[in-house]
Amino acid sequence: MKGFAEHFVDDGKAFQLDNAAILIVDMLNDFCKEGGAMVLKEGLEVVEPLQALIAAAKEKGVPVIYVNDCHRQVKHDREFEKRSPHCLEGTWGAQVIDELQPKAGDYCVKKSRFSGFFQTDLDLLLRDLEVKTVVVTGVVTNICVRSTCHDAFFLGYQVIVPEDCVRATALREQESTLWDIETHFGTVTGSREIIAKL
Repeated sequence: MKGFAEHFVDDGKAFQLDNAAILIVDMLNDFCKEGGAMVLKEGLEVVEPLQALIAAAKEKGVPVIYVNDCHRQVKHDREFEKRSPHCLEGTWGAQVIDELQPKAGDYCVKKSRFSGFFQTDLDLLLRDLEVKTVVVTGVVTNICVRSTCHDAFFLGYQVIVPEDCVRATALREQESTLWDIETHFGTVTGSREIIAKL
């Protein structure tokens, strides 16, 4: 009898990038830069491959969408029951890091929960752009990237995650989350493979 992990429909190698968009999740000062509220030191490791992916996407006219954590300074923010306050609206911490600043023609979506789709206009924007495939990048793999991938899948998008363009809170979480995404929600590959198919 086959084990649970052996029931793959396909190996994810034959993915296509028709009607794609690049989602850049939470590449923000509070998560990536010294002095930030919740710094993931490995976050900057994705900058170079992300820069290459963004450049290739722009060359091919593929939309680039920044999905940015941004919390209003309200009386009660549910997310801060679990995590320290971070990415407060109007602060340095909520800004995209200098290395990946949005350019003219890019889109920015603010979110105040882990998923980029939860009570934002990301789904509406993607549908207006006639996007069918989302390439999800950024930090952190096991929280906001994963939540965004799940919701994208639930909403009917093809989900692709370049493993060199995401980082988790630890290696175990990186491997486990990417395995979950690959076996249940989308395709895990590398940025070079995506660039080759753009």
